[in-house]
Amino acid sequence: VILDEMSMVGLSLLTRLNKLVAMAKHCDPMTTMGGISIILFGDYIQYSPVFDKPLYYDFSTAMYNKKLPMEKEIQQKSARALILQINCVAILEQQMRTKDVAYQALLNRVRDGKGTHEDWFLLRTRVIGIGLHISLNQPPWNEAPILVYRNELRTELNNRAVINKAYETGRSPTVAIATDTIKAKKHIDLPDLTKRLLALSDNKTEHLPGYLPLVPGMPVLLQENIACEIGLSNGTLGIFHELIYDETKEHTTGADESIFTAGTVFVRNAQYALVEIRKSKIKNLESLDPLIIPIPVIEKTFEVNLEKL
Repeated sequence: VILDEMSMVGLSLLTRLNKLVAMAKHCDPMTTMGGISIILFGDYIQYSPVFDKPLYYDFSTAMYNKKLPMEKEIQQKSARALILQINCVAILEQQMRTKDVAYQALLNRVRDGKGTHEDWFLLRTRVIGIGLHISLNQPPWNEAPILVYRNELRTELNNRAVINKAYETGRSPTVAIATDTIKAKKHIDLPDLTKRLLALSDNKTEHLPGYLPLVPGMPVLLQENIACEIGLSNGTLGIFHELIYDETKEHTTGADESIFTAGTVFVRNAQYALVEIRKSKIKNLESLDPLIIPIPVIEKTFEVNLEKL
């Protein structure tokens, strides 16, 4: 059994997993993990489990209680005993992601609770705000990831980045518009329901935006596992090249969609996008340039409360 993100695994969850594995292996319930090995990956300093005790919880230091332990506590203690049976720990010390030596040293100090004022000032230099006379159009800021608190702001920043890329390359943006099929138990008296659905934040639509602006040369990120065996998985980076759609069907310019610039081409019948993915395990597909992979459109179902639209 392999468990990733072990910090988020609690003792109650481990108890249930232990029981399920024993049932699947048709083993004695007293046999740990059905008699098979367990490998855990992760870091206890990361996110803790929700409504559960972490795997490192020390019952010996807990406040003494005269009451008889509940079944849940007994099971958690059993899971803790299981964790104490682990007989091999490998500590990975080589940093594979952060190449900046100063930033890596900062992270190590913060990790140990030994952050300094100098660390705070260094982090502040990466915050966009009043007093920092920089432009997001200039390197290295024009290629830096931006962290925001609201999905609406993230979407607006992405839209503006597409428009800037369009100006830079002299190309008109293409916007793929979602095609919504509406199913309701009763009649919906909302003439502009379609527009309201398109305007919803993508955290309410299973992460599918109503409007997806694209321009050749822009960086893109896969948010779904399409074909992990060939390197097309969630988080894979690529470069957008072209949107393939049914040109025999009608498409419009940006006259009726004010959230984008004039001249924008709106497509309602997209079929797939041609994306350059350099880490793909397929280097060349027939009739396509090297590293170009077709990414198909996807379909998802989500529920909407019409009273809150």
